[in-house]
Amino acid sequence: MAAVAVHQFAQCITCHAWSPDHSMVAFCPNNNEVHIYKLVNDKWEKVHVLQKHDQIVSGIDWSGKSNRIVSVSHDRNSYVWNREGPEWVPTLVILRLNRAALCVRWSPKENKFAVGSGAKTVCVCYYEQENNWWVSKVIRKKHDSSVTSVAWHPNNILLATTSTDGKCRVFSTFIKGVDTRESKTGSSSDPKFGEQIVQLDLSSSWAFGVKWSPSGNTLAYVGHNSMIYFVDDIGPSPLAQNVAFRNLPLRDVEKMVIGVGFDCNPMVFAADKSGLWSFIRFLGERKESLSGPKSGSQFSEAFGKLYAQAKHGLSNDTVEPSKIQGAVHDNCINCIALLNKKGSQTKRFSTSGMDGKVVIWDLGNQQDLKEYL
Repeated sequence: MAAVAVHQFAQCITCHAWSPDHSMVAFCPNNNEVHIYKLVNDKWEKVHVLQKHDQIVSGIDWSGKSNRIVSVSHDRNSYVWNREGPEWVPTLVILRLNRAALCVRWSPKENKFAVGSGAKTVCVCYYEQENNWWVSKVIRKKHDSSVTSVAWHPNNILLATTSTDGKCRVFSTFIKGVDTRESKTGSSSDPKFGEQIVQLDLSSSWAFGVKWSPSGNTLAYVGHNSMIYFVDDIGPSPLAQNVAFRNLPLRDVEKMVIGVGFDCNPMVFAADKSGLWSFIRFLGERKESLSGPKSGSQFSEAFGKLYAQAKHGLSNDTVEPSKIQGAVHDNCINCIALLNKKGSQTKRFSTSGMDGKVVIWDLGNQQDLKEYL
């Protein structure tokens, strides 16, 4: 099986991120705190609790080079945490939001980070040395609804976003004095900050997790209609493909492509030699139903479960052992993170979800997937 480690840290986890050397993991246990655990003598021990937010922490990212943690919350605030001796010290971020902050990602050079919000805006933040705080430039009036996910292009300038208006967009985030001209896209008329490069209207429902390929040539994002979209040649005439699947919708994607979401089981998508994308298989053991695949039986099973909850007082989190049969996650997977170290060929990633688990997966031991790695 692809899952090599399962850790039950909490009853529910909203997001997680790893330290540069993967010896520590930071996550939000569905409250206003960020817990940091460290691996000590093959056991995970809680070493820090970051307390500054007033509401649920909705996004965490841990920079790989500068060892800084950025967190965002429904309280409309963001903090950058720097390690000073044994403590983590927060630095204020000026977001100027009137709605919840929903997601955050460091740029590849780690001199900026982007925050998506429920205010239909994206804040691109950078550090001001003289004031010792992080300030933001805001991309406004481009989204028609909440921004659910952000992803940086490898060039450190282009930023992809998804929104509950069903669209995926790509913007320029060039900031004078922060970015160098050499890192711009290279055209004779380089776009200014906030200029929209392309708008992809492929999904008929909410759009979620978005990721760039390592080369920056392909963009992938998912819709709440159980479809995943792949876009090449980002620009005036992009080439798009979509893959529909019968299972529950995805929430996030990672390179290769690995999709995670409401089906509680990572899904593998890959392109063949002709560039045609398709669904390969589930990574974990598939959930099996004792009543079989018929729609009528599925309805009866769901009705019976609701009846049992009402009669016996069972919560929605109750999972019958006979229904999961080897499944690793018991609830929606809402976060995925890469675990590759520099110079390592190990194809590992981690997932966390509403069941409070952090699961480490290894693709290297999957013989049938090696041709796609």
